Amino acid sequence: MAFDEATGDSPAWAARTAPEIRSIGEEDGSVAVVPVGSIEQHGNHLPVSTDTILADAAAHLGAECVAEEVPILVTPPIWTGLSPHHMDFGGTITLSVETLLSMLGDIADSIRDNGFDAVLFLNGHGGNMSVIGTAVTEIGQRFPDAQVLGLTYFQLAGSFIDEIRESDLGGMAHGGEFETSMMLYLRPDLVDLDRAEARYLDDPYDLRRKDLFEGGPLSVYRSFAEYSETGAIGDPGLATAEKGEEIYERLGDELESLLLAMYEHNR
Repeated sequence: MAFDEATGDSPAWAARTAPEIRSIGEEDGSVAVVPVGSIEQHGNHLPVSTDTILADAAAHLGAECVAEEVPILVTPPIWTGLSPHHMDFGGTITLSVETLLSMLGDIADSIRDNGFDAVLFLNGHGGNMSVIGTAVTEIGQRFPDAQVLGLTYFQLAGSFIDEIRESDLGGMAHGGEFETSMMLYLRPDLVDLDRAEARYLDDPYDLRRKDLFEGGPLSVYRSFAEYSETGAIGDPGLATAEKGEEIYERLGDELESLLLAMYEHNR
């Protein structure tokens, strides 16, 4: 009962009936993907739902890529995450570490109760990364017979992004060339490039993360207001829908490989 394009079946958990979900979960090697996003400011040109939209789109793309082989469903996204560093700009809704960790655990428990052999938390927000890592460990300890994985989707682009980007290091940060290009391709109706104002990250520590694909080992807490007048960091002026399409399609290839490996490992 996996997703079948020919019949119009959907990989969306929310579009299925309860018996259908249970049937898919009971198939060998079944996989549930949980998109994890945020509601936080993304400058003046992108909606606060950007991370949630992109994580959800990536999750459905991956599911559709393996639909003919893998019993897989995508849950509705966790639409908010850990974003206290964005609160100065307004528009942001944040959870505490404890609440997000509890949500991830409860969702995984429910997925396992429906018979699924593997859970992938597909994250779209950098602030969630450490919490998801902790959740994978805690949930994995509870379910040693299942696979619990966590992945931040945009990191999959690290192997090919230099073939696409035009910006210098730092141009693909928060609301920069990467996210704006993806949104121009997937949801152009929500992008206002005329209002795109951002600057490159200026941090006193060279060991800090520079952009989405250049991560340093040093963690420091600061409000985004210390880095940017608009809340955006990077070079959104270089974004195009064409870049977004290429990034999206190549992310699909990377997700396909991961999901097939999960399926084979859990059969």
